[in-house]
Amino acid sequence: MRVAHFVQRYPPALGGSEDYFARLSRYLAAAGDHVTVFTTTAVDLPAFWSRSGRCLRPGRRIEEGVEVRRYHLWHLPYQTRVLKALSFLPYRPWQCLTISCNPIAWRMWVEAGQARERFDLVHATAFPYGWPLACARRLAQRLGVPFLLTPFLHLGDPDNPHDRTRRAYTSPALLSLAHSADRLFVQTEGERQAFLDRGIPAERLIVQGMGLDRDSCTGGDRSRARGEWDIAADEVVIGHLANNSREKGSVDLLRAAERAWRQGGRFVVVLAGPEMPNFQSFWRHHRPAGRVLRLGVLDSRQKRDFFAALDVFALPSRSDSFGLVLLEAWANGVPNIGYRAGGIGWVIRDEKDGLLVSCGDINGLTVAMLRLCGDVELRYRLGAAGLERTRQEFEWTDKLELVRQTYREVISVVSGEPES
Repeated sequence: MRVAHFVQRYPPALGGSEDYFARLSRYLAAAGDHVTVFTTTAVDLPAFWSRSGRCLRPGRRIEEGVEVRRYHLWHLPYQTRVLKALSFLPYRPWQCLTISCNPIAWRMWVEAGQARERFDLVHATAFPYGWPLACARRLAQRLGVPFLLTPFLHLGDPDNPHDRTRRAYTSPALLSLAHSADRLFVQTEGERQAFLDRGIPAERLIVQGMGLDRDSCTGGDRSRARGEWDIAADEVVIGHLANNSREKGSVDLLRAAERAWRQGGRFVVVLAGPEMPNFQSFWRHHRPAGRVLRLGVLDSRQKRDFFAALDVFALPSRSDSFGLVLLEAWANGVPNIGYRAGGIGWVIRDEKDGLLVSCGDINGLTVAMLRLCGDVELRYRLGAAGLERTRQEFEWTDKLELVRQTYREVISVVSGEPES
C-alpha cells in the first residue's frame, strides 16, 4: 500500500497523537508499505501561532523507513485573533482552515491540491488542528481514494453541558471533516457514542484504543531517581507527566495538593513534561506549602526512572481522548488518579485500578490523593490490577494491525477489488 499520513507535528515533537502516528507509520513501513508523512516544522506547540516556538527545517527526509515531509509555518500578525475573525464566514471548508489554533502551512495545502503522485489511502489526525486535516481531505478527494481520521476527540466534563473543550472539539467545522471520512478510529466507547450522537454511522467507527511500549517506560531505577531528586526512600511521590497546563490538570493537581498538605498530607509532587504558557503564568504566583519538583522534558532514561520512582500517578485532565501515560504508570504497578472526563473516565476503572473524581472537583481530588498517600495496601491493589490490564488489553501490535487491516478493507471497498 501507498499511504499518506497527515499530522500537525511529528517527532522529535512530543505529544500523544504525534507519537502514535510515528509508531503507526514505522509499523506500516516495516510491513512493506510505503508511508509518506505530511507535517509541519513545529517542535513546540507555540510554534503554531508564534515565531518564538521551536521549529525544524522544512524539507523531505527518510526517518526510520518513513518519508517525512515537513512544511514551513506561516505566521500572521495577531494570528489567533485574525483566524477567529475569519472563521465566522459560514463555509465549513474555510472554517476548517481558520480554526484559531491552526498551524498554517501554505505549501502543504497547495501540494495536496496538485498531487501528481499516487496514494491508495489518506489518513489524518488530530482534532482540533483543522489545517492538516483539511489538507488530507483535499488530497484524498483529488485522488479519489479513501479518507480516514483518528480525531482523538476530547469531550471534557460530561456533567457540564457548556464545556468549552467539548465545544471546541465538536465544532461544526471539525464535525464536517468527521462526516466526510470513510472510517474513524476512536479510542473508547465514550468517543464512539459521541460520534454516534452526532450522526456518524456506526459502520464507519472503529474502536481501537492505544497500546503500551513497555520498554520505554519500565525498568527504571527507583533509588537513582529519588537520589537525584533528593527524596527519601519512604516518602510518597505523586507524579504527573503531561504538557503541563490547565487543560491537562497540572494546575488543579497543585491546588489539590495545597489542600492536602494543609490537612496533614505528607507527599512530594513531581511534575514532568513541557510547560505551557498558562501553567507558567500560574506558577509565577504560586507558593507551594509542600515540595514540588519540576523536571521538564525527560529523556528516555529519565522517563523510565520517573515511573519507577512513583507511588501514585495523577492526570486530572480535561483534554485527553485516552491517556497513554496511564498505561505507563500501570506498567510499573502504580495506581492512577484522574477526572471522570474525556477518555480518562473510560480508561480508569474507579476503585479497581485507580480513582476517578468528578471533573473540576478539587476537594474530591484532594481526598483521592490523601487516600492513596495514606494507604499502602490500596496503592498496591489498584496498581497491581492496572498492571494486569496492561498485559491483557493494551498490546501495540494488535492495535496497529487493526489499522492496517482496516486500510486494506476500505481500499478494497473503494476499488471494488477483493483484499489481497
